Amino acid sequence: QVQLVESGGGSVQAGGSLRLSCAASGLKYSPSCMAWFRQAPGKERVRVADIHSDTNTITYVDSVKGRFTISKDNTKSTLYLQMNNLKPEDTAMYYCAAVANANCRGGACYCGAVFAYWGQGTQVTVSS
Repeated sequence: QVQLVESGGGSVQAGGSLRLSCAASGLKYSPSCMAWFRQAPGKERVRVADIHSDTNTITYVDSVKGRFTISKDNTKSTLYLQMNNLKPEDTAMYYCAAVANANCRGGACYCGAVFAYWGQGTQVTVSS
């Protein structure tokens, strides 16, 4: 049974930092595509960042570029999200996702829109 377990959420003041972790288990191989999504109350779920670890192709949503860093430890099938200079608008439930098709071109592979597995989420609250 595939499980994704997130940890590291919490409450911080604006300007602070948090590091989220997502441990994947039950998969035969460490998935190439993994991602972090977030959903704020009353808003749609948004992909924050994703990584195709075989090609080290990484994408971020514009609102977190320069502040968040996604990384993956393939030996542990663990995904991380380092979040610095947090803002109140970063407040949301953060979800880890794994296993998606990828579109490859020019040596880079971009994770597709549909992920097969999801974690339960970890809450991040940023106060002003």
